[in-house]
Amino acid sequence: QVQLVESGGGLVRPGESLTLSCTNSRFRLDNYHIGWFRPASGNEREGVGCFSVSNNKRFYVDSVKGRFTIFTDNAKRSVYLGMDRLKSEDTAIYYCAAGPGLCPPIWDLENDYDTWGQGTQVTVSS
Repeated sequence: QVQLVESGGGLVRPGESLTLSCTNSRFRLDNYHIGWFRPASGNEREGVGCFSVSNNKRFYVDSVKGRFTIFTDNAKRSVYLGMDRLKSEDTAIYYCAAGPGLCPPIWDLENDYDTWGQGTQVTVSS
């Protein structure tokens, strides 16, 4: 069973960069897609992006396109969220989540993801 642990959050200034990690220490994530989410209005979470580990296909919400990148490494036990040119409105707790197979066409539905990490805080402030 997948168990996800996020790390890498912190306090940065606007315009700076940060990379978050989402790690499953038990086995490779080839058979999963990994989504990154952050809180939105109400009790919902906004999908930031989705990454299909087996074919490296990525999707992003419009507000982060060109600034955020999701990637993995050769071990494929971690998926990273690289965040550049951070803005104050990016301040949030970021969660990663795993779902089976490839990112679906509608990739930002929370119910599609079976396993969630505990979240890591990102604060962008001068």
